[in-house]
Amino acid sequence: MSRSLTAKRLGAGLAGAAAALALGIGGAGVADAKIQPVDTQCTNNGGHQPNGQQPSCTGGGLTQESENQNPAGHAPPGQN
Repeated sequence: MSRSLTAKRLGAGLAGAAAALALGIGGAGVADAKIQPVDTQCTNNGGHQPNGQQPSCTGGGLTQESENQNPAGHAPPGQN
């Protein structure tokens, strides 16, 4: 095997290892999106939304409905 082919293979291996290390360390900070419950609506005892009611319940006899959302305002699959 020629010396240049061996050097290329060694260089490619080192570059691959460096990339894997960098992605492993830097990738941990990428998945920091906080999924939090967000109020979506209120329902009364009949299961309907009262007229003029905001997403967060104010008043008695109401049930707060919420869903888990990511910072973009979307419900991630499998989170609700």
